Amino acid sequence: MSQTVVLKVGMSCQGCVGAVKRVLGKMEGVESYEVDLEQQKVTVKGNVQPDAVLQTVSKTGKKTAFWEAEALAETEAKPAETEVQPPKLRRNQQNPRPSPRKLLLQLNLFPSLIH
Repeated sequence: MSQTVVLKVGMSCQGCVGAVKRVLGKMEGVESYEVDLEQQKVTVKGNVQPDAVLQTVSKTGKKTAFWEAEALAETEAKPAETEVQPPKLRRNQQNPRPSPRKLLLQLNLFPSLIH
């Protein structure tokens, strides 16, 4: 029985796409597949079990989930439009790190403790 399995796969480059294509090409029962990097979507058609496809693609090390489950989670996670969200802070604003020069100066303030 032929069926279609749609996955959301965390891919960031053509290398990721190649890894997914490689494992799907070796999988028994796969008739065809389509890998969309932009949408991070993988569509597999064939005589396959959805869980087996998910497990096979997960072996690439990419974050993998069923497309429907991922879409529902994103919908539920989005806040209502009436809610006001605080502005996003850049990393330097959240957790400022001293520059190496500043750190060096701080260490040299107490040279007697180093000896």
